[in-house]
Amino acid sequence: MSAIAAFSLAPRDRDEASRSSTSLELMFDLATVVAVGAAAHSLAQDIEAGASGPGLVRFACSFFMAWLAWANYTWFASGYDNKSAAFRVLTMVIMFGSLTLAGGIRSGLGDQPHWLVLIGFSIMRLGMIALWLGAANGDRQARPAALRYAAGIGTMQVYWNTLIVTVSPEAPVYLPLFALGAAGELAVPLLAERGTASNWHHGHIIDRYNSFNIIVLGECFAAIALIISDPATPELRHFWWATLCSIIAFSMWGLYFDRNEQLLGREARTVLTWAYGHCLLFAAGAATAAGFVVFLSAARNATVSQQLAALAFCIPIAIYLTALWLVRDRASRHGSMHWLLLVVAALVLASGAFASHALEMNAALLAFAVTIRRRLYPAPFRDGSERN
Repeated sequence: MSAIAAFSLAPRDRDEASRSSTSLELMFDLATVVAVGAAAHSLAQDIEAGASGPGLVRFACSFFMAWLAWANYTWFASGYDNKSAAFRVLTMVIMFGSLTLAGGIRSGLGDQPHWLVLIGFSIMRLGMIALWLGAANGDRQARPAALRYAAGIGTMQVYWNTLIVTVSPEAPVYLPLFALGAAGELAVPLLAERGTASNWHHGHIIDRYNSFNIIVLGECFAAIALIISDPATPELRHFWWATLCSIIAFSMWGLYFDRNEQLLGREARTVLTWAYGHCLLFAAGAATAAGFVVFLSAARNATVSQQLAALAFCIPIAIYLTALWLVRDRASRHGSMHWLLLVVAALVLASGAFASHALEMNAALLAFAVTIRRRLYPAPFRDGSERN
C-alpha cells in the first residue's frame, strides 16, 4: 500500500506547445501493430476457409481488445506522461501485454478459452489501473475521476475474465456477452468523468490517432507487398493489382490526412463520437488489408469466389469512408462536401456487384474523391499552415 501511495503522476499542461508523440508511444504503436496485423491475418484466413461469419466475429472481438487497450493508454498518457521511470516501466509492461495478446490471436481462436488473449489483456489492464491510481495521487482535482477509471477498468476486467473462462467462443451467447462487455467498456469514460473531466492534450491526441491510422494503412502495404511477390500469378498481372491496391491505400491516406481540422471541441459528446468512431474506421482499414489478401487468394484458388473477394475489400472501404464522415465531415459546413464520403461509400458498395472489375472501380472512385476534396475544399489548419 505504501508503494501505491508513493506512486504519483501530476497532470501535464493541456495547452503545452508543440506536443507530439514520444518515442515510447511510438514503441507502443509497434507493439499494437503486431496485434492488429494478427487480427487482419486471421480474418483473411477465415474468409479463405469459407468461415466468413465466424471470422468477422473473431476479428471484431480481437481488434476491439487491441484498440481498447491502445486507446486507454493513449488518452491517459496525453494527460499524465511525466517521463518518470515508473511511468515508463508500466508502459513497457502494458506493451508486453499487447504482444502477449497478439500471440494469443496468432495462435488461433478455437472453441477453447483464449488463455493467451486473456493473460495479455489482463496485463495491459492491470498496468492501466496502476497508472490511474498514480494519477489519483498526483492530481487532486481529477482524483475522483481517476479513481472511477481504476474501479471501472477493474470491474470490466473481472467481467472479461469470467466470460473468457466460462463461455466457449463458439457458443451462441458469446457474441452478445462480448457486445455487452464492449458497451460496458465504452461507458467507463462517461461514468468516470461525470462532473470531473480528465486531462488530455488536444493536438497530442490527434497526433496519436493519426499514428494509429498509419498502422492500419501499413497493413494494406503488407498485403500489397504479398501481391507483388506472389509467384502463382503472372508478373504483369500482379503488378497491375498491386498498383490498384496502392491507389486505394494512398487514397485512404489522402482522404484522412487532408487539411481539415479534427476533434473540434472538448465536449463529452464530441470527444466520444470522434474517439469511438475511429475504432470503426481503424478496424475497417485493417479489414481492407485482409480483403486485399482474399482477392489474391481468389485469383489463385477457385474455392474463393470473385464475388466474395470483391466484397471482402469493398465493404471495409465503404465502412472506412462512412466512419470518416462520422468523425469529421458530419459537421461540415461546406455544402456538397458534407455528403461526398457517403456518396463514394455507396458507390464503393455498389461496385462489389461487378466482381471482375471491383478493384479498378474502387481505385478510380477513391482517387476521384481525393482529387475533388483537394481541389474544391482546400481548408487550412487552424494555425494557417498547409501540412499534409
